[in-house]
Amino acid sequence: MEVLEIIKVILLGIVEGITEWLPISSTGHMILLDEFIHLNITERFKEMFLVVIQLGAILAVVLLYFKKLMPISIDKKVEFKKETLVMWLKIIVACVPAAIVGLLWDDVFTKLFYNYQTVSIMLIIFGILFIAVENRNKNQKSKINSLAEIGYSTAFLIGMFQLIAAVFPGTSRSGATSLGAILLGVSRTVAAEFTFFLAIPVMFGASLLKLIKFGFEYTSSEIILLVVGMVVAFAVSIFAIKFLMGYIKKHDFKVFGWYRIILGGLVLLYFGLV
Repeated sequence: MEVLEIIKVILLGIVEGITEWLPISSTGHMILLDEFIHLNITERFKEMFLVVIQLGAILAVVLLYFKKLMPISIDKKVEFKKETLVMWLKIIVACVPAAIVGLLWDDVFTKLFYNYQTVSIMLIIFGILFIAVENRNKNQKSKINSLAEIGYSTAFLIGMFQLIAAVFPGTSRSGATSLGAILLGVSRTVAAEFTFFLAIPVMFGASLLKLIKFGFEYTSSEIILLVVGMVVAFAVSIFAIKFLMGYIKKHDFKVFGWYRIILGGLVLLYFGLV
């Protein structure tokens, strides 16, 4: 295996770790980056790799929020934490729309929309929406300020926003769910946390689906690339999550909206001139 391929995968892992949690579309960035670095792998493996690498990012959430996510307390005796179990039920409710669509039409949407045109357009559209929503909500108090206050109907509606991201790359799963949650009256920090937790079953499910479709026969080179990508994504995600949670306690999401608009415009310009 060439060292250059390892370097490319490290770069992809860094981009995944940063963009998975910031509302700027990890899938969109991965698709766009792939246009430039061109990994020397089969198309079939690449399709699987670009999804499964997200497992590294997910493990960062599990590590950082382990106590909040663990539904069982084992301090003195084994006890179920009712609040955590209820939270997981709400997460499952929110996952239903994307799970149904992903199982039935994943291949169809991949063929139709996984291209730079869709990525660019969705980057711009949701960038505009972020700015518009933040301007509308300026000086307004959030109605929902804790995970426990998120009801089942609110969770399902947040899941419907996630569905948009499942269909159109460039939307950003974290961006769509955060924006949807804010529109529903959820505070930014709670919206971000719920988005992090919602990613766990969704991305584990998406990765499992891709692994099953690909099969479990890999060359040694493919295993190395997959492991390196996941490890790098995990490490970078730790810092990205901490940064985002610290940032949104004092700032809104508008800077990410402007970033999306500028990036989408540059991509359209670049490919229009090539």
